[in-house]
Amino acid sequence: VQLVESGGGLVQPGGSLSVSCTASGIIFSVNAMGWYRQAPGKQRELVARITSSGSTNYADSVKGRFTISTDGAKKTVYLQMGSLKPEDTAVYYCNADITEGRMYSTRDYWGQGTQVTVSS
Repeated sequence: VQLVESGGGLVQPGGSLSVSCTASGIIFSVNAMGWYRQAPGKQRELVARITSSGSTNYADSVKGRFTISTDGAKKTVYLQMGSLKPEDTAVYYCNADITEGRMYSTRDYWGQGTQVTVSS
């Protein structure tokens, strides 16, 4: 199982940016997907998460500005980021709770990370 991220980059304060992440491999079910971020010198923190039933939760710092969603197959997760602030600058990591399709074991998987920089 692999998670491949795309998107990210440099954006000015107040701007918008999207990142996406697709799970591939022999997958029985994707139970939840989410985004974490880690800024220099800080711990990795949850940004947003969505379950297979569509339930979402967001960090207080991004509520009302970020939106998480999945595609119909629920193997791709999107994070639409708006009203971006310099403090949103971080490496954003995709995370997924997946039951793989061979041994039917369930665990967390991580993407490689994508840089989001908010700066003028």
